[in-house]
Amino acid sequence: MRQRFHRLLLRPTCLSFPFVIAAMLLTPPASCHADDASRSRAASQTADGDALLAEYFAEQTRRIADACFAEIETLEDWTDRREQYREQLLDMLGLNPMPARSDLQVTVTGQDQQDGVVVERLHFQSMPGLYVTGNLYRPAEVTEPLPAVLYVCGHGRVVKDGISYGNKVHYQHHGGWFARNGYVCLTIDTIQLGEIEGIHHGTYREKMWWWNNRGYTPVGVEAWNGVRALDLLQARDDVDPERIGVTGRSGGGAYSWYLAAIDSRVGAAVPVAGITNMHNHVVDGCVSGHCDCMYMVNTYRWDFPMLAALIAPRPLLISNTDRDRIFPLDGVVDVHAKVRQIYQLYDAEENLGLHITSGGHSDTQELRIHAFRWLNHHLRDDDSLIDTVATKLFEPSQLKVFEGDSVPADERTSTIHESFVPAASVEDLKAAAADPKAAFARWKQQLRSHTFGGWPQSLDAPPKVTIEARVDRDDATVLFATYLSQDPFRLPLVVVVPKTDAGSEASAGEVTVRVLNEADWQASAAALAAAAPQRYPNATADTAAWATLATADGPTVLLAPRGVGPTGWTQDERDRTHVRRRFMLLGQTVAGMQVFDVLRGLQAIAEIPDSPVTSRPLHIDASGPAAAWALYATLFAPEAVQQRTASLQLEALPVRNRQAPDLLNVSRIVELPAVVAMAAREVPEVRIGGETRPAWQELATEQPLLEPLRFEQP
Repeated sequence: MRQRFHRLLLRPTCLSFPFVIAAMLLTPPASCHADDASRSRAASQTADGDALLAEYFAEQTRRIADACFAEIETLEDWTDRREQYREQLLDMLGLNPMPARSDLQVTVTGQDQQDGVVVERLHFQSMPGLYVTGNLYRPAEVTEPLPAVLYVCGHGRVVKDGISYGNKVHYQHHGGWFARNGYVCLTIDTIQLGEIEGIHHGTYREKMWWWNNRGYTPVGVEAWNGVRALDLLQARDDVDPERIGVTGRSGGGAYSWYLAAIDSRVGAAVPVAGITNMHNHVVDGCVSGHCDCMYMVNTYRWDFPMLAALIAPRPLLISNTDRDRIFPLDGVVDVHAKVRQIYQLYDAEENLGLHITSGGHSDTQELRIHAFRWLNHHLRDDDSLIDTVATKLFEPSQLKVFEGDSVPADERTSTIHESFVPAASVEDLKAAAADPKAAFARWKQQLRSHTFGGWPQSLDAPPKVTIEARVDRDDATVLFATYLSQDPFRLPLVVVVPKTDAGSEASAGEVTVRVLNEADWQASAAALAAAAPQRYPNATADTAAWATLATADGPTVLLAPRGVGPTGWTQDERDRTHVRRRFMLLGQTVAGMQVFDVLRGLQAIAEIPDSPVTSRPLHIDASGPAAAWALYATLFAPEAVQQRTASLQLEALPVRNRQAPDLLNVSRIVELPAVVAMAAREVPEVRIGGETRPAWQELATEQPLLEPLRFEQP
């Protein structure tokens, strides 16, 4: 009966009004006015969910901001924790463990000279196959080791005839100025806009949500390339290895922060337009103006002053304009004020500067001059006035490292996101067979801290269940309830109890708990509209689906986590992308918090007053993305829920993390078959059906720990 009910609810019997509007938004508009009208109707349908989401983001951001430096009162407090914080940052960059320092294989492909400046065209490999192209600027005459600057580039695209010359060409005037003023300056390309073009926009544009699973961020690659660029500079005879600074703007400003935070060889840093606080990114929406290369995977739920503070007490100039829409002034000033507290503990306030000048998000002369003076002061003990202008000395062709569109055959730069962060393998499950108890305990602990670390810390408080309505019919009783999962999300909990032929509620039979994805919700709303049309005025009643509920062998409980059904948020595809990215900035994912909602819903069942479902065995049934939510919720449910759970029915469960809902860092810990094996030890019966059943069945023949699985035939 459960399987039949599952199939009926998935059958597209009707589309409710919000669902129709979502479909209309995907249809080319007949006119601008029609498009505006469609968007207006869609927005009205998700207004409640959008408001809840805004409230949630504001509260979560406030908590993260309040926690920043909350444990720090003395210098000893900071120094005792500083190395731990650095390790956390490395972990959030995908650099823990740090990759091996392989031979850089520095190759100079040519050089040119202009106005006393020599530029070398070079490339190096920060790891085998990860090519970094760059230009090294130096004075034509060098008589002693010079201070050096690593200039890391922002998003300045230079393309001719379809060939990328690298963003180093766009920013060449910085390198030229440093060389004319007594520095060696290495300017390096980023992976996205370099001569070998990789990807910065995985979640922003390419829908590579598996980056969250992998714990991958392109800023980790950029930071690593910066570390190896410092290795290159320190190895040169014309560089004083004790006097190296870093600067860059926009994306380069961000990479300056990360590099200086993780590598103490940076003697002075000037990140320009590269940082602001979490409130700006999440609440004010600046995240929509930034690609993925700006952000660490925020496993430990940091606000950005924590990143900046790791540079203390070394010289740091925070530089920005006053009308930068993606690095707003209030957030920049807030970061400076908080970081100043750490510099004060070191009695090193003179090493922290704040430079604000007029303008928007652009590379202005005023920003350059203060950067030059700051680095002159701290790397050369020179406070003289700047009397030379930063100008471009070379043609793009003079700065191109590789000939034409040729790139090395062994390059991994364009696909480094596939391999930069080591991943768990399904074969780890076979190795765990020797001691599954120990392996499962280790994996579960790692998942709780690194994947679900954004959950509230305690699950002890019972969910607050509220009965909103009770409908008594001849065939069944329906309770419409809600439960508080996580403030402000009060989520639907619907209980359908069939009646006997005598008209009383059935006192026997199992409790089927249906975890609903959006398609399930639409079908369920249609079924419930046949019993209580006043509660679902926009749904077309499906009497056949209702009959299935009313004649089931036992009660049915319907759960819908945040973002599904009545708490659904915007259907605009671009806005939904940045909703998901906001969750990542909070150290969460949408799916990770939906797992939490399901877990809390399972707890809430025992809290429903005067209901026959409070103590009976639970048979949990879910499909597609909801199958993954239910799987993890069952695994992490409190003991009281686990003891009641008799079976877990997973329809169309993906076989690998990459196809599953994105959960932070999960692929660094386990592959999905290991999670299923863990659940199979907690739940008496785990059944897998649907279109992925054959793949799971084949896998079970290869993995001994999957032998307890049962498979539903089509």
